[in-house]
Amino acid sequence: MTFTVAVAGASGYAGGELLRLLAEHPEFEITTVTAHSNSGAPLVALQPHLRSLRHLTLVDTTPERLSGHDIVFVALPHGKSGELTAHLDEETLVVDCGADHRLESGTDWSAFYGGEHFGAWAYGVPELIVGDGRQRDVLAGARRIAAPGCNASTVELSLAPGVASGVIESTDIVSVLAVGPSGAGKSLKPHLLAAEVLGTANPYAVGGTHRHIPEIAQGLRWAGATDVSISFTPVIVPMSRGILATSTARIAPGASAAQIREAWETAYADEPFVQVLPDGQVPRTADVLGANTALMGIAVDEASGRVVVVTAVDNLAKGTAGAAIQSANIALGLPEQTGLTVNGVAP
Repeated sequence: MTFTVAVAGASGYAGGELLRLLAEHPEFEITTVTAHSNSGAPLVALQPHLRSLRHLTLVDTTPERLSGHDIVFVALPHGKSGELTAHLDEETLVVDCGADHRLESGTDWSAFYGGEHFGAWAYGVPELIVGDGRQRDVLAGARRIAAPGCNASTVELSLAPGVASGVIESTDIVSVLAVGPSGAGKSLKPHLLAAEVLGTANPYAVGGTHRHIPEIAQGLRWAGATDVSISFTPVIVPMSRGILATSTARIAPGASAAQIREAWETAYADEPFVQVLPDGQVPRTADVLGANTALMGIAVDEASGRVVVVTAVDNLAKGTAGAAIQSANIALGLPEQTGLTVNGVAP
Protein backbone atom coordinates (compact mmCIF):
# COMPACT_ATOMS: atom_id res chain seq x y z
CA MET A 1 0.00 0.00 0.00
CA THR A 2 1.23 3.50 -0.85
CA PHE A 3 0.46 6.38 1.51
CA THR A 4 0.16 9.92 0.14
CA VAL A 5 2.24 12.48 2.01
CA ALA A 6 2.20 16.26 2.40
CA VAL A 7 5.02 18.23 4.04
CA ALA A 8 4.24 21.66 5.45
CA GLY A 9 7.23 23.93 5.88
CA ALA A 10 9.11 22.17 3.10
CA SER A 11 11.51 25.03 2.42
CA GLY A 12 13.20 24.87 5.86
CA TYR A 13 15.94 22.64 7.23
CA ALA A 14 13.63 20.21 9.03
CA GLY A 15 11.29 20.12 6.02
CA GLY A 16 14.21 19.47 3.70
CA GLU A 17 15.48 16.60 5.85
CA LEU A 18 11.98 15.10 6.00
CA LEU A 19 11.82 15.20 2.21
CA ARG A 20 15.31 13.69 1.82
CA LEU A 21 14.34 10.70 3.94
CA LEU A 22 10.78 10.42 2.62
CA ALA A 23 12.07 10.34 -0.96
CA GLU A 24 13.67 6.95 -0.21
CA HIS A 25 10.68 5.51 1.67
CA PRO A 26 9.14 2.66 -0.37
CA GLU A 27 5.63 3.10 1.06
CA PHE A 28 5.31 6.88 0.98
CA GLU A 29 4.54 9.09 -2.02
CA ILE A 30 5.20 12.82 -1.60
CA THR A 31 2.42 14.65 -3.40
CA THR A 32 2.30 18.11 -1.78
CA VAL A 33 4.95 20.46 -0.38
CA THR A 34 4.00 23.78 1.17
CA ALA A 35 5.70 26.98 2.27
CA HIS A 36 4.81 30.53 3.24
CA SER A 37 6.89 33.25 1.62
CA ASN A 38 8.39 30.79 -0.87
CA SER A 39 5.03 29.60 -2.18
CA GLY A 40 5.06 29.30 -5.96
CA ALA A 41 8.77 28.49 -6.22
CA PRO A 42 10.07 25.14 -7.46
CA LEU A 43 11.07 22.97 -4.51
CA VAL A 44 14.60 22.54 -5.88
CA ALA A 45 15.07 26.31 -5.85
CA LEU A 46 15.02 26.09 -2.04
CA GLN A 47 16.22 22.49 -1.63
CA PRO A 48 18.64 22.02 -4.55
CA HIS A 49 19.97 18.74 -3.15
CA LEU A 50 16.57 17.01 -3.61
CA ARG A 51 16.95 16.17 -7.29
CA SER A 52 14.43 13.32 -7.28
CA LEU A 53 11.75 15.81 -6.19
CA ARG A 54 12.45 18.48 -8.80
CA HIS A 55 8.94 18.03 -10.22
CA LEU A 56 7.34 19.51 -7.09
CA THR A 57 6.31 23.14 -6.63
CA LEU A 58 5.77 24.79 -3.26
CA VAL A 59 2.18 25.84 -2.55
CA ASP A 60 0.57 27.86 0.24
CA THR A 61 0.41 26.30 3.69
CA THR A 62 -3.33 26.01 4.28
CA PRO A 63 -5.59 23.29 5.70
CA GLU A 64 -7.17 22.95 2.27
CA ARG A 65 -3.81 22.18 0.65
CA LEU A 66 -2.98 19.58 3.31
CA SER A 67 -6.37 17.88 3.46
CA GLY A 68 -6.93 14.63 1.63
CA HIS A 69 -3.50 13.12 2.33
CA ASP A 70 -2.88 9.97 4.32
CA ILE A 71 0.01 11.58 6.21
CA VAL A 72 0.87 15.21 6.92
CA PHE A 73 4.28 16.13 8.32
CA VAL A 74 4.40 19.66 9.75
CA ALA A 75 7.71 21.51 10.12
CA LEU A 76 6.66 24.98 11.27
CA PRO A 77 7.75 27.35 14.06
CA HIS A 78 6.11 26.89 17.45
CA GLY A 79 2.65 28.42 17.66
CA LYS A 80 2.00 27.86 13.96
CA SER A 81 1.41 24.13 13.67
CA GLY A 82 -1.23 24.00 16.40
CA GLU A 83 -3.34 26.56 14.54
CA LEU A 84 -3.05 24.56 11.33
CA THR A 85 -3.45 20.97 12.49
CA ALA A 86 -6.69 21.67 14.35
CA HIS A 87 -8.39 21.84 10.93
CA LEU A 88 -7.16 18.46 9.63
CA ASP A 89 -9.25 15.30 9.54
CA GLU A 90 -9.02 13.12 12.64
CA GLU A 91 -8.21 10.05 10.55
CA THR A 92 -5.20 11.71 8.89
CA LEU A 93 -1.89 10.80 10.46
CA VAL A 94 -0.37 14.15 11.45
CA VAL A 95 3.23 14.34 12.67
CA ASP A 96 4.26 17.70 14.10
CA CYS A 97 8.01 18.39 14.05
CA GLY A 98 7.48 21.64 15.95
CA ALA A 99 7.01 22.15 19.67
CA ASP A 100 3.26 22.75 19.86
CA HIS A 101 2.19 19.28 21.01
CA ARG A 102 5.17 17.99 23.01
CA LEU A 103 4.38 19.18 26.53
CA GLU A 104 1.63 17.79 28.73
CA SER A 105 1.83 20.69 31.17
CA GLY A 106 0.17 23.93 30.19
CA THR A 107 2.12 25.62 32.98
CA ASP A 108 5.41 24.52 31.44
CA TRP A 109 4.24 25.68 28.03
CA SER A 110 3.37 29.12 29.37
CA ALA A 111 6.65 29.44 31.23
CA PHE A 112 8.93 28.42 28.35
CA TYR A 113 6.96 29.25 25.18
CA GLY A 114 3.92 31.39 25.94
CA GLY A 115 0.74 31.67 23.92
CA GLU A 116 -1.92 29.03 23.49
CA HIS A 117 -1.18 25.51 24.72
CA PHE A 118 -2.49 23.12 22.07
CA GLY A 119 -2.29 19.94 24.17
CA ALA A 120 0.03 16.95 24.07
CA TRP A 121 0.14 14.29 21.35
CA ALA A 122 1.83 10.90 21.35
CA TYR A 123 5.52 11.63 21.82
CA GLY A 124 7.72 10.52 18.94
CA VAL A 125 10.69 8.87 20.67
CA PRO A 126 9.96 5.15 20.21
CA GLU A 127 12.93 3.90 22.27
CA LEU A 128 12.17 6.01 25.34
CA ILE A 129 11.50 3.89 28.43
CA VAL A 130 8.01 4.56 29.77
CA GLY A 131 7.11 2.63 32.90
CA ASP A 132 7.46 -1.07 32.09
CA GLY A 133 7.33 -0.48 28.33
CA ARG A 134 8.52 1.84 25.60
CA GLN A 135 7.03 4.89 23.94
CA ARG A 136 6.50 2.86 20.75
CA ASP A 137 3.60 1.18 22.58
CA VAL A 138 1.85 4.56 22.74
CA LEU A 139 2.67 5.34 19.10
CA ALA A 140 1.08 2.20 17.67
CA GLY A 141 -2.14 3.26 15.94
CA ALA A 142 -1.75 6.93 16.86
CA ARG A 143 -3.08 9.58 14.50
CA ARG A 144 -1.43 12.57 16.15
CA ILE A 145 2.32 12.46 16.90
CA ALA A 146 4.66 15.11 18.29
CA ALA A 147 8.21 14.63 17.04
CA PRO A 148 10.70 15.53 19.78
CA GLY A 149 12.98 18.45 20.33
CA CYS A 150 16.37 17.23 19.12
CA ASN A 151 18.27 18.28 22.24
CA ALA A 152 15.55 16.92 24.50
CA SER A 153 15.34 13.46 22.98
CA THR A 154 19.13 13.16 22.98
CA VAL A 155 19.32 13.81 26.72
CA GLU A 156 16.25 11.67 27.49
CA LEU A 157 17.68 8.67 25.65
CA SER A 158 21.05 9.29 27.31
CA LEU A 159 19.71 9.07 30.85
CA ALA A 160 16.45 7.09 30.80
CA PRO A 161 18.10 3.65 31.28
CA GLY A 162 19.88 4.84 34.40
CA VAL A 163 16.73 6.41 35.80
CA ALA A 164 14.55 3.38 35.02
CA SER A 165 17.01 0.92 36.58
CA GLY A 166 17.69 3.08 39.62
CA VAL A 167 21.47 3.27 39.14
CA ILE A 168 21.55 7.07 38.85
CA GLU A 169 19.84 9.89 40.67
CA SER A 170 17.58 12.20 38.69
CA THR A 171 18.50 15.33 40.62
CA ASP A 172 21.71 17.25 39.99
CA ILE A 173 21.87 16.19 36.32
CA VAL A 174 24.24 18.26 34.20
CA SER A 175 24.05 18.24 30.38
CA VAL A 176 26.28 20.28 28.08
CA LEU A 177 25.61 20.00 24.36
CA ALA A 178 27.66 20.99 21.34
CA VAL A 179 25.06 21.69 18.63
CA GLY A 180 25.05 22.68 14.99
CA PRO A 181 23.20 25.88 14.06
CA SER A 182 20.79 24.07 11.70
CA GLY A 183 18.80 23.22 14.82
CA ALA A 184 17.75 26.87 15.02
CA GLY A 185 16.05 26.73 11.63
CA LYS A 186 16.62 28.45 8.31
CA SER A 187 15.31 31.93 9.10
CA LEU A 188 17.94 34.65 8.98
CA LYS A 189 19.34 35.30 12.46
CA PRO A 190 22.42 37.54 12.80
CA HIS A 191 24.00 35.45 15.58
CA LEU A 192 23.94 32.42 13.26
CA LEU A 193 25.71 34.08 10.35
CA ALA A 194 28.93 32.34 9.31
CA ALA A 195 30.97 35.33 10.49
CA GLU A 196 29.47 34.87 13.97
CA VAL A 197 29.73 31.07 14.17
CA LEU A 198 32.96 30.09 12.44
CA GLY A 199 36.02 29.86 14.66
CA THR A 200 34.09 30.13 17.93
CA ALA A 201 31.84 28.28 20.36
CA ASN A 202 28.73 30.22 21.46
CA PRO A 203 26.71 29.22 24.54
CA TYR A 204 23.05 30.21 24.49
CA ALA A 205 19.91 29.88 26.64
CA VAL A 206 22.14 29.61 29.70
CA GLY A 207 20.83 29.37 33.25
CA GLY A 208 17.76 27.17 32.89
CA THR A 209 16.03 29.10 30.11
CA HIS A 210 16.20 26.64 27.19
CA ARG A 211 12.78 25.51 25.98
CA HIS A 212 13.75 21.83 25.89
CA ILE A 213 14.26 21.63 29.67
CA PRO A 214 10.63 20.82 30.60
CA GLU A 215 10.51 18.28 27.77
CA ILE A 216 13.57 16.49 29.18
CA ALA A 217 12.08 16.47 32.67
CA GLN A 218 8.80 15.10 31.28
CA GLY A 219 10.59 12.25 29.50
CA LEU A 220 12.65 11.31 32.54
CA ARG A 221 9.53 11.28 34.73
CA TRP A 222 7.98 8.84 32.25
CA ALA A 223 11.09 6.69 32.70
CA GLY A 224 10.50 6.60 36.45
CA ALA A 225 12.00 9.73 38.00
CA THR A 226 9.97 11.24 40.82
CA ASP A 227 11.92 14.49 40.83
CA VAL A 228 14.12 15.94 38.09
CA SER A 229 16.57 18.81 38.27
CA ILE A 230 18.91 19.50 35.39
CA SER A 231 21.48 22.11 34.46
CA PHE A 232 21.27 22.26 30.68
CA THR A 233 23.68 24.29 28.56
CA PRO A 234 23.76 24.16 24.74
CA VAL A 235 26.71 25.56 22.83
CA ILE A 236 26.61 26.38 19.11
CA VAL A 237 29.73 25.10 17.40
CA PRO A 238 30.83 25.48 13.76
CA MET A 239 29.33 22.32 12.27
CA SER A 240 26.18 22.61 10.18
CA ARG A 241 24.40 19.68 11.81
CA GLY A 242 24.88 17.39 14.78
CA ILE A 243 24.59 17.18 18.56
CA LEU A 244 27.20 15.87 20.98
CA ALA A 245 25.55 15.72 24.38
CA THR A 246 27.64 15.09 27.49
CA SER A 247 25.32 14.29 30.39
CA THR A 248 26.38 13.43 33.92
CA ALA A 249 24.37 12.23 36.90
CA ARG A 250 25.17 11.11 40.42
CA ILE A 251 25.56 7.38 40.92
CA ALA A 252 22.81 5.96 43.15
CA PRO A 253 24.03 4.53 46.46
CA GLY A 254 25.21 0.94 46.04
CA ALA A 255 25.25 0.90 42.23
CA SER A 256 28.37 -0.72 40.80
CA ALA A 257 30.14 0.09 37.54
CA ALA A 258 29.04 -3.27 36.15
CA GLN A 259 25.38 -2.60 37.03
CA ILE A 260 25.57 0.82 35.43
CA ARG A 261 26.88 -0.45 32.10
CA GLU A 262 24.41 -3.34 32.18
CA ALA A 263 21.51 -0.89 32.57
CA TRP A 264 22.30 0.87 29.29
CA GLU A 265 23.34 -2.23 27.36
CA THR A 266 20.19 -4.09 28.38
CA ALA A 267 17.91 -1.14 27.65
CA TYR A 268 19.16 -0.72 24.08
CA ALA A 269 20.26 -4.26 23.20
CA ASP A 270 17.42 -4.71 20.70
CA GLU A 271 17.22 -1.13 19.45
CA PRO A 272 18.64 -0.72 15.93
CA PHE A 273 18.74 3.07 16.12
CA VAL A 274 20.19 3.51 19.62
CA GLN A 275 23.52 1.80 20.08
CA VAL A 276 25.81 1.67 23.10
CA LEU A 277 29.52 1.61 22.24
CA PRO A 278 31.99 -0.77 23.88
CA ASP A 279 33.56 0.24 27.16
CA GLY A 280 36.16 2.96 26.69
CA GLN A 281 34.71 4.32 23.44
CA VAL A 282 32.83 7.57 22.86
CA PRO A 283 31.11 8.72 19.66
CA ARG A 284 31.70 11.64 17.33
CA THR A 285 29.01 13.60 15.52
CA ALA A 286 30.70 12.61 12.25
CA ASP A 287 29.76 8.99 12.96
CA VAL A 288 26.02 9.68 12.68
CA LEU A 289 25.88 12.28 9.90
CA GLY A 290 22.73 11.64 7.86
CA ALA A 291 21.77 8.56 9.90
CA ASN A 292 18.80 7.82 12.12
CA THR A 293 21.24 6.65 14.78
CA ALA A 294 22.09 7.67 18.33
CA LEU A 295 25.51 6.44 19.46
CA MET A 296 26.37 6.42 23.17
CA GLY A 297 29.51 6.09 25.21
CA ILE A 298 29.14 5.26 28.92
CA ALA A 299 31.81 6.01 31.53
CA VAL A 300 31.82 5.75 35.30
CA ASP A 301 33.73 8.54 37.04
CA GLU A 302 34.26 6.90 40.41
CA ALA A 303 36.28 9.80 41.80
CA SER A 304 33.35 12.20 41.41
CA GLY A 305 30.65 9.59 41.92
CA ARG A 306 29.02 10.32 38.59
CA VAL A 307 28.01 8.51 35.42
CA VAL A 308 29.04 10.23 32.18
CA VAL A 309 27.01 9.57 29.01
CA VAL A 310 28.24 11.00 25.70
CA THR A 311 25.66 10.75 22.91
CA ALA A 312 25.96 11.78 19.28
CA VAL A 313 23.02 12.32 16.93
CA ASP A 314 22.33 14.16 13.73
CA ASN A 315 19.89 16.81 14.94
CA LEU A 316 18.03 16.91 11.63
CA ALA A 317 17.89 13.11 11.17
CA LYS A 318 17.45 11.10 14.40
CA GLY A 319 16.83 14.36 16.25
CA THR A 320 13.86 15.43 14.12
CA ALA A 321 12.93 14.03 10.69
CA GLY A 322 14.13 10.48 11.29
CA ALA A 323 12.26 10.29 14.58
CA ALA A 324 9.14 11.60 12.86
CA ILE A 325 9.27 8.97 10.10
CA GLN A 326 10.19 6.17 12.50
CA SER A 327 7.17 7.11 14.62
CA ALA A 328 4.91 7.29 11.56
CA ASN A 329 6.02 3.80 10.55
CA ILE A 330 4.98 2.48 13.96
CA ALA A 331 1.64 4.31 13.87
CA LEU A 332 0.83 2.79 10.48
CA GLY A 333 1.93 -0.73 11.39
CA LEU A 334 4.90 -0.68 9.01
CA PRO A 335 8.30 -2.14 9.95
CA GLU A 336 9.92 0.51 12.14
CA GLN A 337 13.11 0.73 10.07
CA THR A 338 11.38 1.28 6.73
CA GLY A 339 13.02 4.09 4.75
CA LEU A 340 15.62 4.78 7.45
CA THR A 341 19.30 3.95 7.73
CA VAL A 342 21.76 3.44 10.57
CA ASN A 343 24.64 4.25 8.25
CA GLY A 344 26.16 7.71 8.25
CA VAL A 345 28.16 9.57 5.62
CA ALA A 346 31.96 9.84 5.84
CA PRO A 347 34.25 11.64 5.55
